Amino acid sequence: MAAPFVFFVLLSLADWSPAKQLNRRTKRIRNPMMSAKVREEPLSLQHLRMILCGSTFQVFNYEWRKAYFKFHDPYSDLSYALEAEKGGARGVQMSVQAYIIKYLLLIRNSDENWSMASLHGINQKEQERSLSVALTDILWTAGEGQKVTVCLITPECYFTATSEYKADNFTERLLLFEIYGKEAVQTFIHDHIHCFKSEGSHGVILFLYSLIFTRTFEKLRKDLDFTTSHLLQCSLGNFICKQALINMMLTGRSSPNVFNGDQKFDSETEALKSRHGVLTRSDVGYLHWNREKMEHGSLPQVGSMLKTPKLPIWLCNINGTYSVLFSTNRLLLSDWKVEHLFDLYYYNGQKSQNKTIHLTIDTHSHYWEGRHHGDETDIEKRFPSLEMTIRTKWRGAAINWNGTVPFF
Repeated sequence: MAAPFVFFVLLSLADWSPAKQLNRRTKRIRNPMMSAKVREEPLSLQHLRMILCGSTFQVFNYEWRKAYFKFHDPYSDLSYALEAEKGGARGVQMSVQAYIIKYLLLIRNSDENWSMASLHGINQKEQERSLSVALTDILWTAGEGQKVTVCLITPECYFTATSEYKADNFTERLLLFEIYGKEAVQTFIHDHIHCFKSEGSHGVILFLYSLIFTRTFEKLRKDLDFTTSHLLQCSLGNFICKQALINMMLTGRSSPNVFNGDQKFDSETEALKSRHGVLTRSDVGYLHWNREKMEHGSLPQVGSMLKTPKLPIWLCNINGTYSVLFSTNRLLLSDWKVEHLFDLYYYNGQKSQNKTIHLTIDTHSHYWEGRHHGDETDIEKRFPSLEMTIRTKWRGAAINWNGTVPFF
């Protein structure tokens, strides 16, 4: 039986709404503001499933299907922040969170000095705009500044399950929109922002599909290496983001490793192989700490391309849970004197966090090793994982939680 396909439709920005069913035989559009040619091109859903899961029979579980981009209440101290429940979708949500912070601190704020006040009291319109800018930013980088493919869904289901493909009653309703120009992409996403931020919208999955189609299957296969064939890993019944997917959201390239550049090596039984790492510095960085891997000597060493991004914003993977660390000082990564004593802010997306954590980092005192001695037997309390994560960037730094009880 033939494999199912998605019809690829190029439409204008003003010619479509989620509630409107589209005729698959449409040959032209009416839009005097845009000369766009409409075409239908079949794309295999099997390829999409294989690049995601490595199988055409695995479908997203409940946690992924219900995940969307939900902000905290407008005008609150966390109005800039997305809520992220437990599960594999958090890796996507916190990656987007990092780019929301980038927009609110850097792009929207024209002042030379950033301030946490820039993140407080955000209204709903600003939330929607920051989300549309963040999604556009990630997609535009993955599309190498040429074009973006945005995935949305319609009420009509075009395909059914086959012997080679398990339907999920969601992916079979995809429509793909190819858009040229970053401003046009942002406008389109902002006009349809409810497709990503509304409950029941499957917003995180739609963004993930958009990212994959924007990068294209051909480039994804070139990005990956012999160690990684797909982007999600099934663990305890849930799909978690592999490093290749995280790197694609941060750098635009789905390289499976966190070291700098590509590494080639010889094997006694195999020909010369290449492991793909990070080629360029990105706007948002990446820090990684895992206590179990550290104890077993298998913690990946993050290279300087990710440790030292263009902006002082980092996506953190701490014991398999994603969060965001950032500074409001633009000079933190460009002036070594600033790194003697500085502030960082931390957000982990959990409902239990009701304020942004303020940390003060002292890289000259080096007293942290001695202050954890005593009768404390809980190693997490003696050496909190967040502190250890920060020390992968600033070795030996002393960290003041400014009145917050250390956690994580």
